[in-house]
Amino acid sequence: MKEIGKVTHYYGKIGVAIIELSAALKVGDKIKFQDKHAEFEQTVDSMQVEHAAVQEAKAGDVVGVQVAQKLDEGAVVSKVEE
Repeated sequence: MKEIGKVTHYYGKIGVAIIELSAALKVGDKIKFQDKHAEFEQTVDSMQVEHAAVQEAKAGDVVGVQVAQKLDEGAVVSKVEE
């Protein structure tokens, strides 16, 4: 597994995590979230940059991703290598 970013904000009402990427991410990738309270994996079904849907994002981009569980800011995001 390779760390690809950190959660900078979590919107609880809509279940979206804002992730600052340190590596590329694309729709279909399997990612893992880890914070003090939770650890879970999910596939990226969709993501947005500046409220526009994108298929992939590069290091340095800030993306919004719908997540299955509540997350704390600072949660580590890793890409699960198949």
